[in-house]
Amino acid sequence: MKMQFLSFVKNMSLSLNQIAQQLDSDSTRDRMVALANLRDIPAEDAVPLIKKVLNDQSLQIRSMAVFALGIKQTDESFPILLNILETESDYGIRADAAGALGYLEDIRAFEPLVRLFYEDTDWLVRFSAAVALGNLKDARAKQVLMEALDSEEIVVQQAAIAALGEIKAVDAVNAILRFAQSEDWLIRQRLAEALGNMPSEKSLSALKYLEKDGNPNVAAAARVALERLSTEDI
Repeated sequence: MKMQFLSFVKNMSLSLNQIAQQLDSDSTRDRMVALANLRDIPAEDAVPLIKKVLNDQSLQIRSMAVFALGIKQTDESFPILLNILETESDYGIRADAAGALGYLEDIRAFEPLVRLFYEDTDWLVRFSAAVALGNLKDARAKQVLMEALDSEEIVVQQAAIAALGEIKAVDAVNAILRFAQSEDWLIRQRLAEALGNMPSEKSLSALKYLEKDGNPNVAAAARVALERLSTEDI
């Protein structure tokens, strides 16, 4: 059913006026199609339309709209997302806003995302904040990401490992190597991917070990990372 809907949206191209009209439709499906059709609209034209449904009665529509603000970047995008981050009661929408801020790659989001990670009690929001901090590629995120490694939620650990790789925190290699024998293969895959951004002798050794992992996804990620490190001076 989902694939049928996506195919329908892909084959349906709407004009700006048609999109605006559909965003006012009583049909959730119409509004969803309209939002999807904003993908080919320039940001300066798309954002005013996205703003129309930021408080939509449908959480799915609101989620799509918040995500779209991270892709359609204008001067309005950052303050709108920051306001959502600070005032939204729904944890899913807060997580969406954090993710969208990461897409913006606006360094002004660093401190709000750090506060969000420490203060929000929902694991999905903290996961999204960790991922976004990695997207910002700011070395200052190292401390909060190191603490995220000790999270009770595996997905938050996964996000922290990946983000440490994104910020190229080579001095965090020792801290993430403890996950090399994790029972969760996604953690081992994230570890392999992260080590590919952390050129060091320990990274090379760990990747050679992970290259022999029983999970094909982990082994493939390790091989790609080893190829990447082969071009680095270690």
